Order: sequence, then structure tokens, then C-alpha cells
Amino acid sequence: MDALITMARIPDGNPYKILGAAKMENCFSCICQGLGLILTGMPENHSSLNITVRHYLRQAFLIFIGVMCAVFGLESFLLPNDVLDGGVTGISLLLAIVTDGRPSLFIFLINIPFLALGWIQIGRGFAIKSFASISLLALILYFFDFPVITDDPLLIAIFGGFFLGLGIGFSIRGGAIIDGTEVLAIYLGKKIGFSVGELILIFNIVIFSVAAYLLSMDTALYSIITYFAASRTVDFVLEGFDEYIGVTIISDQHAEVREMILTKLRRGATIYHGSKGFSLQQKEEAKTNILYTVITRLEVSKLEGEIEKIDPGAFLVMSKVKDIRGGMIKKLPLKKLNK
Repeated sequence: MDALITMARIPDGNPYKILGAAKMENCFSCICQGLGLILTGMPENHSSLNITVRHYLRQAFLIFIGVMCAVFGLESFLLPNDVLDGGVTGISLLLAIVTDGRPSLFIFLINIPFLALGWIQIGRGFAIKSFASISLLALILYFFDFPVITDDPLLIAIFGGFFLGLGIGFSIRGGAIIDGTEVLAIYLGKKIGFSVGELILIFNIVIFSVAAYLLSMDTALYSIITYFAASRTVDFVLEGFDEYIGVTIISDQHAEVREMILTKLRRGATIYHGSKGFSLQQKEEAKTNILYTVITRLEVSKLEGEIEKIDPGAFLVMSKVKDIRGGMIKKLPLKKLNK
């Protein structure tokens, strides 16, 4: 909102103006005023405002889809069959089973301390969006019923985890959470030196151990399957279905390799100026250019083949890239790899 207020400042002596305060000029300004957004009549700010509105609408859409997926996974698979997940959701479901209480109430109440911690550790916007998403999740769970899909315990564990993971992943992409475990893990990781992954694993081991003691070993084992299905689905949603590969290339024929990347793969390349340091016999550091490019996993084989033709002794380092922004890689179509 501070950014929107800054956009609303105008240099005409009047500190702020709201487009349409006296006269609504179009439907878009009406909608934005209803949302409490500040508009200006300056054309250069209109573009920035449109981008901001689209950004928030996209986040709201992702959070809503995430909440609905999570509710479907809980109502149609996990809750009717007393199967748990990890994290705060797992604690809430466990308490609901043991006390015969409402899972929606536990999900809302147990997440509140994590939201307060998220406000402090991450930011106000994150905490507000997370509060809205968790509240929506709790309300839908409380007021609406979804049909039970199956009573097969393995299908329940796998697909319950899948839809719950979709919900968590889409919510995170929207800038919010529906399970506060990771916020606690980030905070504790700074205090006691454990990684976030290690803390979450310890947290979930405790939950599943308690579930095995209070409920049954079968329930705990199926809950572990649910947890792994959910975590893998979250990774898929966050990292994307298109796997990109970052390739670092060190070659004496770097000019020819760069030309090949541009013409045959139709991808860009970044050039770093470096020095070779692999031999102690070198009295002086040999200067070289280092190429870096990002390609899809379908193009890896072709890239390797083309580099082999140019410089069989080239050194390549490849690593997965979770996501990319900008550039042309998502806009340009793949060329036929068999050419």
C-alpha cells in the first residue's frame, strides 16, 4: 500500500488525488476504489497501477485455488479416514481425532502463533495474506462438506497428500501459507543452527510418532505416505513442471560455442571473464571467457553433442534452475532436436 500511496503523489501542489473521487470515469476505477486502491490520473502511473492490480489479483487467485485444493484433499480423503499430514495441519488433524473436535478450529488457532512469527520474521503483507488464506480454509472446512472419494487407504494417502500439496504450493506461489511449520523452522534455524529441512523433518517425526502411539501404526505409516506425496507435489508446484538447466561452459573455443548457442539453440548466453587455475605448473593465470546459458532439459543432449563437435575437451557444469523470469527462453519455441 505504501507503494500505491507513493504513486498517488502528484507535483501540482495538491498532495494526493484519487481518480474518480468526484467523477467515475470508467468501471476499472470503480472496482479499484471499491478495493481501496488509490488511483491517479497520470498516464505514466496508470501502467504501473495496472501491473500492481494484476499482480494482486493473480496472488488472490492462486491463494483461492490453493485453499480449495487443500479443502478438497482434507474433506474428500484425509478427514473421513483419520489420515494425517505433517506440520501444523497434521497436529490439527491429530487433535481433532483425539478430542472429536472440529479440525477447522484447530487449524485456525494453532496457526495464529506462526502468523505472528511470520509478521516479525518475513513481513506484514505475508502475514496478512496468510491470515486471510488460513481463515478462508477454516471457514470452508467448517461450513461446507465435500463428497468422500474412496475408502482405499493407499489411494487416500496418495491423493489426499497430492491435493493438500497442491493447496500449499499454490498458496505459497500467491505469497501466503496455509501451514505455519516452515515459518517456525526458519526462525529456529537462525537460533539453533539446524537447516529448515532438518527441523521440519524432526517436527514431523514427532507428529507421526505420537500418531502411532495414540492412534495406530497403520495410521502413522499412511500419514507418512501422505506427507511425502504432499511435499513432492509442493516441490512440483513451486519449481514448475518445466525443468530448466543452467549450464556453465569453459572452452578454448568459447566464441564458436557462443555462436552455436545463439544460432542452433536460439538461446542467449552470458559471458564471464575468468582465469584458468587448474594447473600448478602455470606461472601466469591464463585468461579465458566463461559462458553461462539456461536451456530446457530437452535441449541438454543437443547442447552436449554440439559442444563435442566444437571442443571435445570443453568443461561443462550443469545445475537445475527452479524458475526463470524475463529473457526469451519461455517465449521462443524449441527447435527440432534431431536436426
